[in-house]
Amino acid sequence: MTIENLIRPTIKALKPYSSARDEFQGMTSNMVFLDANENPFENGVNRYPDPHQTNLKDVLSKIKKVSSQNILLGNGSDEILDLIIRMFCEPHIDNAIILPPTYGMYEVLANLNAVETIKIPLTKETYQTQVNSILKAANTNSKLLFLCSPNNPTGNSFSTTDVEQLLNEFKGIVVLDEAYIDFSKQKSWLQRLDEFPNLIITQTLSKAYGMAGIRLGVCYASKKIISVLNTIKPPYNINELTQNKAIEKLHQENLVKNQIAKILIERDLVMNQLKTINFVSKIYPSDANFILIKVDDANKRYQQLINKNIVIRNRTTQLNCENCLRITIGTHEENIQLIKTLKELQTL
Repeated sequence: MTIENLIRPTIKALKPYSSARDEFQGMTSNMVFLDANENPFENGVNRYPDPHQTNLKDVLSKIKKVSSQNILLGNGSDEILDLIIRMFCEPHIDNAIILPPTYGMYEVLANLNAVETIKIPLTKETYQTQVNSILKAANTNSKLLFLCSPNNPTGNSFSTTDVEQLLNEFKGIVVLDEAYIDFSKQKSWLQRLDEFPNLIITQTLSKAYGMAGIRLGVCYASKKIISVLNTIKPPYNINELTQNKAIEKLHQENLVKNQIAKILIERDLVMNQLKTINFVSKIYPSDANFILIKVDDANKRYQQLINKNIVIRNRTTQLNCENCLRITIGTHEENIQLIKTLKELQTL
């Protein structure tokens, strides 16, 4: 298997759009820019942003200890996932393997690109990968395998041994979604990126870094994969305000670490308190900033909490998640309010 052979022929032959800022890079005070049809009146955002996000990638490179040439940034992780599907999957021919219950956008994006999804469910209750079933189901048109670890909505991380076997034996690209990795006991696979040319890792600044509102996703992969993704991404996909805000937050490393630590403490507190609620029959292990629980009647309990002005996520319609609710860890005050309300609902 070579990465070159997995890329769609039309993508390999594509001549990328060259923006004004691709043809000329650099921004000094004495330059007169009359190349990009911009409004000339300075207001801080009248110029197009750096299409390569050079400064932001340099900051990420130092923090993650990964070369900036191995980094692609997206308008949220969803844009990155969409680009990956378009890079490798021929519409109406190729397929992607997903492992439900998992993040719903994998299937949505595949459908948008006319790419078939092969579904291999996670094991019941433990929510681990069925490696042999995945490898058996894969065929010559299976270009992508989506792994979400820690997984959404279940909260658990996948076995390192299983992931390694899939990386070694799956004949396509393994996309490892690490949106919740900062809350996990397991280490990121970033430290092993160079070992597996077929590995793509996606992360986000929406969760641990608390910047869901700026929509910034991060992709780490081989230089070859990143190079091709750069040819098909929109030229100015990360706006100036997002780049500046992300750099500002990434420099607040101690603040982020403290907030993660507080969330983990609160997660343990909530899990312990949930054990006292009589209609909660199971609390699943979590490596994320949320908890999946099984209750007597998910629809009923979800609506009761809505009536008390508390919004959680009802996951009962997801495969192997019957009567399950997903609870995001909030502030201490919000978590106390949740537990207090759940205790009150025991009598209803």
